[in-house]
Amino acid sequence: MAVSRFTITREPLILRALVEAVLEAHHDDARATGRPSPGAAASFVGLVRNENAGRRVLYLEYEAYEPLALAVFERITNEVNKRWPEVVLGIHHRIGRLDVGQPSVAIVASSPHRAEASGACRYVIERVKQIAPIWKREVFDGGETWIEGAVADPEDEAAAAEAWRRACA
Repeated sequence: MAVSRFTITREPLILRALVEAVLEAHHDDARATGRPSPGAAASFVGLVRNENAGRRVLYLEYEAYEPLALAVFERITNEVNKRWPEVVLGIHHRIGRLDVGQPSVAIVASSPHRAEASGACRYVIERVKQIAPIWKREVFDGGETWIEGAVADPEDEAAAAEAWRRACA
């Protein structure tokens, strides 16, 4: 069964499947349009840490408004393609309970060149944290707290500029 390039799931993330889906889409695009095929694939995998703000983290619980989160993934892809038109992206995000060490987000960017693929991965994670309707509850020794998420307006050009700055610094 084909793996979607954009997914919100309760299932464990499988980076290899996402890489294969992105590369297949990129090769298909190259054959159909005559644009360059991928010469690089960069990935980012976010993991649940065992410590945050000086507290021992026990686990995280993620929630998402899935239809809007998938639309935001497409929006981020469009933003990336304005700067790097040859980049092909994939974004998978877990929801539900995740234990320390488990992957919560996987991003893959393919491009004819490594710099664009790497920059795109960095930009995507910054924007996901800024504008995707995905929230996490952190459970730690002695309590729990909701970690603020999706705090920027997707139309806020200053927030997007900050994500570009971080991605290209």
